[in-house]
Amino acid sequence: MKSNAVGVLGSWVAVLVAGSLLGGCAGGSEGSAKGANERASRKTGSPSHSASPASGATPSDGSSAASGFTPDAALVPRTSKDARRLVDSVVFAPGDWGRGFVAQNPAKSTPNTWAVLDSSCRWQREKLPHGVLAGVSRYSRLPGAGGKGTVKVSATVTAHASVLGADEQLSTTLEEVLRCPEQQPRTDERITGLMSLGTPFGNREQQYADDYVIEEGKYVEKGGGTQPYRWTVARLGTVVVAVSVTGAKGRPQAELNQLGATAVAQMLTRIQRQLKEK
Repeated sequence: MKSNAVGVLGSWVAVLVAGSLLGGCAGGSEGSAKGANERASRKTGSPSHSASPASGATPSDGSSAASGFTPDAALVPRTSKDARRLVDSVVFAPGDWGRGFVAQNPAKSTPNTWAVLDSSCRWQREKLPHGVLAGVSRYSRLPGAGGKGTVKVSATVTAHASVLGADEQLSTTLEEVLRCPEQQPRTDERITGLMSLGTPFGNREQQYADDYVIEEGKYVEKGGGTQPYRWTVARLGTVVVAVSVTGAKGRPQAELNQLGATAVAQMLTRIQRQLKEK
């Protein structure tokens, strides 16, 4: 599996480099609107990349033919108990990020909840809705040292009851940036200037997920400076992984991009390992 993960990482680095164009042109928001429209057509049954039989359908049994990976149907979670076991085995803990990473406070999300962006563009934890079997978020940080600031990261894994539900999560992610280009994760934090880019399987060298979305913006903490912020969301069948990376003084953008790309790639590999036919 090690060589497999390296291949996934190489592809994701290429995709993230393409996504970095968000910071330098207005094309990011245009890409977001286009992606949202494409996903809306899926919901209404119109032809689209993922729904086209020629490109590989995404059936409701949890298979992911579009990404080149077809899970064992018997291993796809059908109950909350099985889904919790899966998300806990996939989500990154502090030690998975690399040497020096420690848990934030809080270190983990409240059980049986997920993050929802409300009408005021503030993030809230709410009870898991019908159709979401399990979800977990872990929050870690790399403490500053040697003139460098503290990097904050998060990893989230959500298991849905259907492919359609998982796909809708990515659709919502794209639409939320159009609705809320400025968001409030916590009382003393803001994320501003958000733009997003969606990339289905087969586009921009993206070969390892059925769909994925990058968001980029600036993180502003009360009384502190402004730092780069990136959120990456990827779907493989009924499972969605998400990673956020908040930069810090003295941390090059390339280092931050690599950090996020590695986490996404390794969590996708973990999903494949868990759901692959024995």
